[in-house]
Amino acid sequence: MTEKGYDGVIGHEDVIARLKAAATSGKIAHAYIFNGEAGSGKKYVAKRFVMALLCEEQSGEPCMECKSCKMVLSGNHPDIVFVTHEKAGSVGVDEIRKQVVEDIEIKPYCSDKKIYVIPEASKMTTQAQNALLKTLEEPPEYAYIILLADNPDALLPTILSRCVMINFKPLSDEAVTQYLMTNMAVPSYDAKLQARFAQGNLGKAKRIASAGDFEDKLRESLRFLRNSKDMDTISRMEFDKKIAADKQGICDYLDIFTLWFRDVLYFKASNDLDGIIFQDEVKNIKSRAAVSSYEGLMTILEAIDSAKARLKANVNPELVLELLFLTIWEE
Repeated sequence: MTEKGYDGVIGHEDVIARLKAAATSGKIAHAYIFNGEAGSGKKYVAKRFVMALLCEEQSGEPCMECKSCKMVLSGNHPDIVFVTHEKAGSVGVDEIRKQVVEDIEIKPYCSDKKIYVIPEASKMTTQAQNALLKTLEEPPEYAYIILLADNPDALLPTILSRCVMINFKPLSDEAVTQYLMTNMAVPSYDAKLQARFAQGNLGKAKRIASAGDFEDKLRESLRFLRNSKDMDTISRMEFDKKIAADKQGICDYLDIFTLWFRDVLYFKASNDLDGIIFQDEVKNIKSRAAVSSYEGLMTILEAIDSAKARLKANVNPELVLELLFLTIWEE
């Protein structure tokens, strides 16, 4: 059964209310930035917003039944352009010129609006952004542009100043947990753990709930964390190589490290076991809290964040992990 309107959206009530109000009143900005990390739901909401703007009912949300809505659902609406790019790491100037700047001069085919959606807009090169800028400054009356960005800081100030920012905030752990239990039949404890691991990102929660290797990553990570103080250099190097080889899942391991050390820091500061995430790790969390200082635990958490940043910058994974594991061992 097709979901109606925005029914498929979990959370983001403030965003939905704002978009509905814009569509209903007709006070629609010509350019938006939907800001949120991958998996936050911004692409799904953008598609529903586009449908609402073109819907024949004009009720503020898509009716899902009119010809326009059905064309969007089938991916065949001629007045919607989802910009594509060939290189995984960047959206180039030629792609923006051809798919937006030049195409936008062609009037809508079957409606009074023409809408451009640019996924991964944070990956636009400086040249691509500059090419888009003139269009944002003087868009045709019928044209609307939605940039989907997970890092608005990568966009030029001149781009930011010409767009309305819509922020997709992390969902509550309770909302994600309930979704996993209800829609994916995940047991209560696992759902709570996966929700905390996802840190409010429903897309990430759904991925790890359906992935067959998450339990293996969790088990291997916890084994390392329990023994990290006593682990010899050879064992650390072996674990280093194993994680580094998993290029797609390496940050999953680091997220588990973060949650575990946050538990250690929380227990050390509060002596409260009820507030920790890893309830099955109480003994090991107590042991680590006893041998690590507050400053040392903060240093470890900062080192994990630094490791993630270095990996995004394409620094050698084995070197990044070697430095991190050394910090975990020393502190």
